[in-house]
Amino acid sequence: MDIGRRVRHEVARALEHAPRVVLAVSGGLDSMVLLDAAVSAAPGRVAAAAVFDHGTGAAARAAAEHVSQQVRVRSVPLRATRAEGLPPQEAAWRDARWTFLRRVGTEFDAVIATGHTLDDHLETVLMRALRDAGARGLAALHAGDGVLRPLLDFRRTELAAYASACNVTWVEDPSNASLHHLRNRVRHQLLPALERVNPGIARSLRGIGRRAWALRQDVDAFIQRGVPHELSEDAEGGGRTLGVARSVLADYDLTALRLLWPALAARVGLVLDRRGTERIAEFTITGRPGARAQLAGPFEIARRGDRLVLRPELDVRPLIRARRLRESLALGGWRFLKQRTAGSPADLWWALLPEKGQVMVRGWRPGDRMIPHGADAARRLKGLFRDAGVDAVRRRGWPIVLVDEQIVWIPGVRRSSAATVRSGRPLALYHCERDDS
Repeated sequence: MDIGRRVRHEVARALEHAPRVVLAVSGGLDSMVLLDAAVSAAPGRVAAAAVFDHGTGAAARAAAEHVSQQVRVRSVPLRATRAEGLPPQEAAWRDARWTFLRRVGTEFDAVIATGHTLDDHLETVLMRALRDAGARGLAALHAGDGVLRPLLDFRRTELAAYASACNVTWVEDPSNASLHHLRNRVRHQLLPALERVNPGIARSLRGIGRRAWALRQDVDAFIQRGVPHELSEDAEGGGRTLGVARSVLADYDLTALRLLWPALAARVGLVLDRRGTERIAEFTITGRPGARAQLAGPFEIARRGDRLVLRPELDVRPLIRARRLRESLALGGWRFLKQRTAGSPADLWWALLPEKGQVMVRGWRPGDRMIPHGADAARRLKGLFRDAGVDAVRRRGWPIVLVDEQIVWIPGVRRSSAATVRSGRPLALYHCERDDS
């Protein structure tokens, strides 16, 4: 079978289970071959082509214009956009591009198909091996995540032969030759050097990727069957939260936890690196109730009783400087309001403060102390927060109230005797609440 028929046969086979696809077309060799082969072999399944201009200059504009012209020739609907104001970083370009592609996929109720090749896959496996990735990372481009990659069994040399045989034109991205990017150093220097020393390295890397993908699928299936967990929307921090009983994981050693946690974390959109995997595995064994550990993402793992909770790190707005409290005050996500009628504090979100004197609000600082109401000695606020279940993340942005430079009230946590009923001094009742506006 000649190269044209082989490529089109594989593309048709890959698309046969996807009623509609949006082709991600950049203008380079791989994506232009994908466009031509998909339109030739499965035209009824191509909903649209999508091109993302990274906004990096003349070469990016030329590639986008070439895609537009070739898509029109093939009578395929086109969706195009150009990036504005992105930082010159690969991660930012990639995130913006995928946001655009997913939006187009949603518009057409279609699956995204990309032109990634076997070379891309081998480079990714090697790069992740250099970073000491686990099975989830070493699966590389086999891990589809809902994305089709019809050309994943072909080398770039084969796609170049297809382009020559089928009169497919493309625009070469000059950045592909720059050794500033790690992938290009792997592509142009490291992999060729390894292949000279070990001609079977490509086959070995491919085998690593396949075995990692099989292990990843097995772990996901095991978790689904044997590791009860809950997914929910985090009301405080936003995003998804995963909860799992620590007792469910208590019988696993560090090696098993290193395998299980990346698969669990993926359920809330967190990709754990090696250090994050080590940290969360060790926390599972050693973390005490009330403890927490920061992860990448930004995410955190916290222990609440017997439950381990993986959640987005809270968006805490620290209180930077002190502010005078008079009738009302809003700062750092909190609101204080003086009540029109006098009375007694109903709970710890209320306090009686002097009508006269300097009443200030500021953020908690390490080392702060207060004499709680009913106590004889000062205590660190850190301990009072811990007693109230306020973890270190929330503590950073929690307000405290001072009267004449003495801490008298931690809203929702504790009050001192100076913020309760006393005779002989005019007092006003204040209420504190979160400001979600």
